[in-house]
Amino acid sequence: MKTQTTSNRKKLVQKMKTVFSEKIQALSPEFRGILLDDLVTAFESRLAALEKTQPTFLCITATTEDVKCETV
Repeated sequence: MKTQTTSNRKKLVQKMKTVFSEKIQALSPEFRGILLDDLVTAFESRLAALEKTQPTFLCITATTEDVKCETV
């Protein structure tokens, strides 16, 4: 996954802010900003990790005689 552009990252931060607005309203504005930035970073990292592992997964085909494993 490519790194988000600044404008895309800002849009994602705004979306996270909207989604979590009730949960984070008790935090100071500074802590809200830090938390939202951390959430976006974690989200991007998780997506990148999943994209790396997605192409290789194991498909198991069972037959009456034996089990065959093939990489799809």
